[in-house]
Amino acid sequence: MLLTLEDVNKRFGDLHVLRAVNLSLDRGEVLVIVGPSGGGKSTLCRTINRLEAIDSGRILFDGRPLPAEGRELARHRADVGMVFQSFNLFAHKTVLQNVTLGPVNVRKVPKAQAEAQAMELLERVGIHSQAHKHPAQLSGGQQQRVAIARALAMDPIAMLFDEPTSALDPEMINEVLDVMVSLAQDGMTMMVVTHEMGFARKVAHRVIFMDKGEIVEDAPKEDFFGRPRSERAQLFLSKILQH
Repeated sequence: MLLTLEDVNKRFGDLHVLRAVNLSLDRGEVLVIVGPSGGGKSTLCRTINRLEAIDSGRILFDGRPLPAEGRELARHRADVGMVFQSFNLFAHKTVLQNVTLGPVNVRKVPKAQAEAQAMELLERVGIHSQAHKHPAQLSGGQQQRVAIARALAMDPIAMLFDEPTSALDPEMINEVLDVMVSLAQDGMTMMVVTHEMGFARKVAHRVIFMDKGEIVEDAPKEDFFGRPRSERAQLFLSKILQH
């Protein structure tokens, strides 16, 4: 197993946002996490990169507990690329600079090599012509594709996506999902928190349904969409799939 969560608990004050969560992710697997807002999905994502510390339980990546700080943590975050709801790009840097910053500073890749690789990645996500613009000159969909290229530039072992399309206008959603579909088809290990059920049906190997901090269901996508076991998942799907 590439990633294992064992009995993970997380509280924010009185709010118990992750309740004894157990899950695993294998290399090359695409895991999609769905469920109502406030169910703990984003917090779960953030614990895997240690953007949130857990209160109890343990998280193993590649058989080792997550590093707590320092250089090892920076390396772990490079190995596990993360794409957020908001694009989190550096506004004062160009697209190319945003994508090369990590490889040069963390991976110690020579600048010319990092720039050549960045241009290849920007071509892959369909925006190499925007390389010398600043983020504010791009649409939301283009900015999110830069964020994906930036994560890929670190040559990650796995990618986490935390609702990557929820801040986008409807017409921009597909241009980001298309990039994610191609990554999945290329065998990238991915954990994706999303409301995009079409995407889940297309590329997920497994779907996890979370509600109130608990994993209610963890099933192959055919089972989850075809015959969800829990009432909570059935209700959730009936509301979402009507539209």
